[in-house]
Amino acid sequence: MTREDEVVGGPNDEITYPEGGLRAWLVVFGSFCGMFASFGMMNTQGVFQAYLFEHQLSEYSESAIGWIFSVYTFLSFFCGIQIGPIFDAKGPRLLIFSGSVLIVLSMLLFSFSTQYWHFMLTFGLLGGAGSSLIFTPSISAIGHYFNKKRGNATGLAATGGACGGVVYPLMLQRLFTEIGFAWATRVLALIFLVSCIMANLLIRSRLPPKPGSSVMPDVRIFRDLSFALTTTGVYFMEWGLFVPIAYITTFALSTGTMTRDFSYQLIAILNAASSIGRWAPGLLSDKVGRFNCMLVALSLCVVSSFALWMPAAVLHDKPAAVKGLTIAFAAMFGLFSGSNISLTPVCVGQLCETQNYGRYYATCYSVVSLGTLTGVPIAGALVTAAGGHYWAVVLFTGACYVLSSMCFLWAKVLRVGWDPRVVF
Repeated sequence: MTREDEVVGGPNDEITYPEGGLRAWLVVFGSFCGMFASFGMMNTQGVFQAYLFEHQLSEYSESAIGWIFSVYTFLSFFCGIQIGPIFDAKGPRLLIFSGSVLIVLSMLLFSFSTQYWHFMLTFGLLGGAGSSLIFTPSISAIGHYFNKKRGNATGLAATGGACGGVVYPLMLQRLFTEIGFAWATRVLALIFLVSCIMANLLIRSRLPPKPGSSVMPDVRIFRDLSFALTTTGVYFMEWGLFVPIAYITTFALSTGTMTRDFSYQLIAILNAASSIGRWAPGLLSDKVGRFNCMLVALSLCVVSSFALWMPAAVLHDKPAAVKGLTIAFAAMFGLFSGSNISLTPVCVGQLCETQNYGRYYATCYSVVSLGTLTGVPIAGALVTAAGGHYWAVVLFTGACYVLSSMCFLWAKVLRVGWDPRVVF
């Protein structure tokens, strides 16, 4: 292949796509609203984790509290193994409606929680299942309207999660003080309700089910080695991704270099940068290749972890440097890791036909969910093992991104060879 060669879509994908128009962009906006609720909450978990660690669950370790939020993230992805095939066969409407009910109910019940098992049940289990029912069809529906512009469209929708990750921490920081935990969480439930109504009204599928479509998952697709490697790469990527999101606030508090309020605002800084990092690579990937953009982004995540966060974790006697490095890491990691969410769907979509996309994407994330389940608790255990220091957490995060980069590179080489000029 030459520099001009381009590989877009699945291997046998002959379907035509609108690539725009009012209906298509309304679906993107509906997906944005769905992600604003589901992934916005996922990107805010560090605020809740820090708050519970200091208040209701102060007698528990960070690792134990981390399991609540890991279960949420795990179910958000794992349930997709069934939700994806149902989307391919039946469409998104019932899925998104069910998820909307669960995620709003989750926040309402969460506001009444006082004990560990309350938080696990209401947030971890109920919220995680509801989130999966919303975000899986939200992402999959975009593939019915866009192919060549899918990276741009998916990136725009994925910024909904980042925007939620900016709005929610700043809002909760203020409301926790003014009206307390319970009512702050109920306000969040109201925002979820409005966002989910918009998602229900706007998200629609376009393509008819493929003949013989089944609602059952199909693990035979892992026979495709490039898909298996891509899934493994996403596994390592997500294993590392949620560690900074969950621990950046508690890390900042542990250094003693920042006020409590500013420590909470680091999540907002990370997600504000992530909103750019989700959209811009998606737009660029349509021109230079989805896997190419992902490889660059993963490499920059490695650099930001080792060049910014690691020095902040070990320079205990230089508070000014620690503060500056931590802020820089939050911004740079947010910018570079934003594509972890927006480019994954289009990379997976590059390996399959559009009518099988929900199945492929959901099967990928059903495996990846095991990483999201264990990543945050492992990081908490590493903090404890290191005597409250975070250098081991940084090492774990960076190593995950190194392994992810290797898997994505191998998957690309299997499809198009070693030529870096190939648009793939």
